[in-house]
Amino acid sequence: MSNLYVMDHPLIQHKLSLMRDKETGSKEFRELLEEISMLMAYEVTRTLPTKEVEVETPICRAKTRVISGRKLGLIPILRAGLGMVDGIMTLVPAAKVGHIGLYRDPQTLEPVEYYCKLPVDAEERELIVLDPMLATGGSASAAISFIKKRGCNNIKLVCLIGAPEGIKRVQKDHPDVDIYIAAVDEKLNDHGYIVPGLGDAGDRLFGTK
Repeated sequence: MSNLYVMDHPLIQHKLSLMRDKETGSKEFRELLEEISMLMAYEVTRTLPTKEVEVETPICRAKTRVISGRKLGLIPILRAGLGMVDGIMTLVPAAKVGHIGLYRDPQTLEPVEYYCKLPVDAEERELIVLDPMLATGGSASAAISFIKKRGCNNIKLVCLIGAPEGIKRVQKDHPDVDIYIAAVDEKLNDHGYIVPGLGDAGDRLFGTK
């Protein structure tokens, strides 16, 4: 079973509460999502390997550590995942960014890939799939499956809010993919929205309906 990491840092929880407020406008919503993503990236990258190097300080030569070998790739799920990219790139500007787009087939209700462009060396990178809302888990699970079909196996999933149903779905379908999340909410409603949630993240991010 994949690990679930719930990040209850006070700054994350404070900013998430502001995002939940229906009176929060698109500009502030975007800024908060970027800030939370940056804070979450601190924990998501905690296991990156390091190596010892020698540098010349103003005082003397010193042995210190830098990130070793492991290259990162960020894969936002369109649209809402785009709002998480800049915050993480602030900390890891050398990361490459791919994109994956899905829609739900009206007949089968299954996710269908309409766009997937990954970094050319994606199979050599640790890939971080980004999507603010983990509701039913269908889209996230499908996105991870599409990425795996392209030869990538080192994958993490980072979300803002998740419902128990979505978390269980991803853990069942992808027991090798760890999940990082800021809050686990109560449930899904009859329309598949997370309760209490924050509404449609994509619409609130871009000011659409």
